Amino acid sequence: MREYIDRLVAPSILEAQRYFPVIEVTGPRQSGKSTLCRHLFPDYTYTNLEDISIRTEAMRNPVGFLDSLGENAIIDEVQNVPDILSMIQVRVDEYKNRKYIITGSSNFSLLRTKSQSLAGRAAIFTLLPFSLIETKRIMTDKSVDNIILDGLYPRVIARDAPIELYYSGYYNTYVERDLRDLLKIKNLMAFDTFIRLLAARIGSEFNASAIAREAGVSSVTIKEWMSILMTSYIAFPLMPYYKNISKRLTKMPKIYFYDTGLACFLLGIKNAEMLKTHQMRGPLFENLAICELLKKSYNEGNDPRLFFYREKSGVEVDAVSEEGGGLHLYEVKSGKTIRPEAYDNINVLKRTLSNVLSSTIIYDGETLGSAINIRNI
Repeated sequence: MREYIDRLVAPSILEAQRYFPVIEVTGPRQSGKSTLCRHLFPDYTYTNLEDISIRTEAMRNPVGFLDSLGENAIIDEVQNVPDILSMIQVRVDEYKNRKYIITGSSNFSLLRTKSQSLAGRAAIFTLLPFSLIETKRIMTDKSVDNIILDGLYPRVIARDAPIELYYSGYYNTYVERDLRDLLKIKNLMAFDTFIRLLAARIGSEFNASAIAREAGVSSVTIKEWMSILMTSYIAFPLMPYYKNISKRLTKMPKIYFYDTGLACFLLGIKNAEMLKTHQMRGPLFENLAICELLKKSYNEGNDPRLFFYREKSGVEVDAVSEEGGGLHLYEVKSGKTIRPEAYDNINVLKRTLSNVLSSTIIYDGETLGSAINIRNI
């Protein structure tokens, strides 16, 4: 096992802990939430609600359970006992010296209750799999294709877990078991078809009706399944950018996965040589770049304001980041060199919008040291 890898979000969490009695860290399963929290707060009592005996006690006697943890505690996988959030609210209001760090792999349970019980008391952070910046020092010789194929989950990076075994287990235990139970999915074959169809549409617009026809279910079901994948950190939509905010909510988003390793597994891509010539290689590189922009915001303790831009005329820019009233434009190219026409769409958009702060081309490189090459224009 490798040494501990520092997470970029850590300073923001430590700063927030000075002002908030509760720190909430959510993110995908196995993204490193427990490791991060235990590293930052080694003196806190640790408990994990995945343990059935601990969970039973927390459900039976939440008051006694919380009091037994002492003044400072890390409560892992809190979505397993969502009602305990109300008791945490009571305890931090009664005892000003109480501090809790709570983690959750599934936002849906937390989102149902936190607005009622922890509003104003909790600072919320999202921890995704490693970013390229976090892993740069230990993966200097890794090719871009291997980065895309392996993904950036800590167990793959820090423990060198075999990717086929890792993602097979991840998919079977999390996607098939946990999500199926939550959704009460009876037709598991249709769900499996749906998520693989989604992986084949990375970087494309999400059309629920088209996917429904191929999966053999209703478009309502597809939208429900997509919503759960979003809140459980499997896949996410990138909404189009419009000056008129209401239009952003009515147009089709583009779809990406939170990790390219899982996407490659779902696409049946087994090695780097296979990836080099695969039709999805370009979209997967784009997925990697979009995730890096997403992680940058989360690691700074901010909610991402990331979009894409597309006009009927064909002008498209892959990512538009909104910051302080200004815009940062990003064009992603999977080639190892930049051709002059790569600048065309960004230049058109710079003439269209008056508040562009920066524009950047992100392109490919041979190793991690240049995997996300950046050229400011």
